[in-house]
Amino acid sequence: MGREKGTPKTGGRDKGTPNRVTTDLRIWINAVLNKNQKQFEKDLKALEPHQRVAIFEKLLAYSTPKLQSVEAQIDLNRLSDDKLDIIINELANNLRDE
Repeated sequence: MGREKGTPKTGGRDKGTPNRVTTDLRIWINAVLNKNQKQFEKDLKALEPHQRVAIFEKLLAYSTPKLQSVEAQIDLNRLSDDKLDIIINELANNLRDE
């Protein structure tokens, strides 16, 4: 039978402490990839384009954070013309910067 709800945690890792096995595995994988980088690049080039894209897409998940969609509900009727102009200018600047 498990612990009763509300009982303080005893033993185990402190909250936020990384799992040592996971950390060691990541270090090992990075070392293998670094040592074999040229061979890995040759192997990628030897693949068919669709295979290369599939692998690249899978690898991206480990190097870039996944973005979540954000929904904003703004009542534009409540904003002054000056504030609307500021928002429009900021959006235009952001589009130009991309």
